[in-house]
Amino acid sequence: MTGDTVLGIGDLARLTGVPVRTIRFYCDEGVLEPARSAGGHRRFDRAAVDRLRTVRELRALGLGLPVITDVLAGRRSLADAVAAERAALDVALAEIAWRRAALRAVEHAPPAARAARLALLAAAPDGRAVRDSLTSFWSRCYLGPAPADTLEMFLHVSAPPPPADPTPEQVLAYAGMVALTADRSLRHLLSTRDRVPDQRALHDGVGRACDAARPLVSAGRPPGPGPALDLFVRSYAEVLGRRDTPAFRRALRARTAVEGDPRLRRYWHLVGTVTGEEVTVGAAHSWLLDALAA
Repeated sequence: MTGDTVLGIGDLARLTGVPVRTIRFYCDEGVLEPARSAGGHRRFDRAAVDRLRTVRELRALGLGLPVITDVLAGRRSLADAVAAERAALDVALAEIAWRRAALRAVEHAPPAARAARLALLAAAPDGRAVRDSLTSFWSRCYLGPAPADTLEMFLHVSAPPPPADPTPEQVLAYAGMVALTADRSLRHLLSTRDRVPDQRALHDGVGRACDAARPLVSAGRPPGPGPALDLFVRSYAEVLGRRDTPAFRRALRARTAVEGDPRLRRYWHLVGTVTGEEVTVGAAHSWLLDALAA
């Protein structure tokens, strides 16, 4: 440092508005790296003014000192640091929104139902924990094998991501979904299903059948024969190497009986509460199962 560029700690405090004790703290933490005079006093060059102002501005945005130090040292870009802080804030806000909705759900419950509602919500502490639980359940119940994108699509439908700002009804629906998937007898029942050789092809075919059934469900049509059911049956027949015959339909009815369990129907109803869909894939699938039985 040359003499005309050297600043004492008091000079730096006056130029930046940052208290002396805070500057000392930043020096101790390695955010600022002053030189030392012969007497051991801290000395700063003019660049420290801009550096300290940057520190103060980033601190005002909530960034921690380790991150700020990385930005100043060039180990991390400002854009990356700000994006990471924003992402962390999004997570925190989602957790707060979930807690607020859960509290409102208990608050609005009839007095006689509050204890049961509180116990139900205790199993759903936050949206991420709930989705992790549901994803784990459906991953274990998957009939695979299938490509990663097919499994991801299946999990997205079966364990939908929670809204950033859920309503009390949505939080209660998620809690109900967790309660249903915690039923060991349901897990065992699903584990008894026969696996299929090409899960992706089955998903594609059944998905098209569900899309064809959705307007029928929405219109209140009773389950019955038609193109949607034919497509549903054909999807299974093609994957299993069979023909669509009355005998095959009877066998398929027995094969898929597990998926008509009332607990699964309840689950798909709750999914609709979460997603806001008028007819979920699960509801359309249940309609097709009933059409097959009819």
